Amino acid sequence: MRYTDFTPHDLVLLLQGLGVSAALFAATTLIGLVIGLAWALLRYYRVPLLAPLAAFVAELLKNSPVLVQLFLVFFGLPVLLETDLSPVQAALITLSGNTAAFMYVIAVSAIESVGREQLETARVFGLSRWQALRRIVAPQAAAFSLGPLAGLLVNQLQVTSLISVIGVVDLTKAGAILNLRTLKPFIVWTVIGLLYYLMARLIAGACARAELRLRAHGQWKGL
Repeated sequence: MRYTDFTPHDLVLLLQGLGVSAALFAATTLIGLVIGLAWALLRYYRVPLLAPLAAFVAELLKNSPVLVQLFLVFFGLPVLLETDLSPVQAALITLSGNTAAFMYVIAVSAIESVGREQLETARVFGLSRWQALRRIVAPQAAAFSLGPLAGLLVNQLQVTSLISVIGVVDLTKAGAILNLRTLKPFIVWTVIGLLYYLMARLIAGACARAELRLRAHGQWKGL
């Protein structure tokens, strides 16, 4: 066997890397969405101290390089807290925080696109704050945010490729390993790029279907 030959184990390595990238993307997206929405609600309800703090943290995270954040969490946080942090844990913390920062911006714009007079009218008709938020604000805000959210998710998928620099064997790291072993960069990186492209298309397609369902129910007509 020549040094540059591909083997069945290469496919296994690629699939493992793909699984790691997909799992981390899904986990950090879910965590980031929850945190970002929570921060946006703090601002919407003008919670003292917490609202400006959330805005400051979001501004800091979205305007600093993700790679710097990753190094800070992976190398700096264990020293600060005197604890151990695995590469996967560092990646989870960093990407979740970064996603939350951009989700905060999207959620704030989406929620504020719904006039406060609608909320006040709902309260007049006896709806609680939670009911008004769930039945009136949330559907309209969700419709408004789908486009920007799709762009954010595709971008965050691409950002996951940075975690390979701290040793996480994701799709990009698997590609680097195969490239060094086979010395066939054009083939290896073409395959890696196509896999990222296919995942991005799946994300965009899912968001488009969700948008069509909202249109079908007429919940955001006129937006």
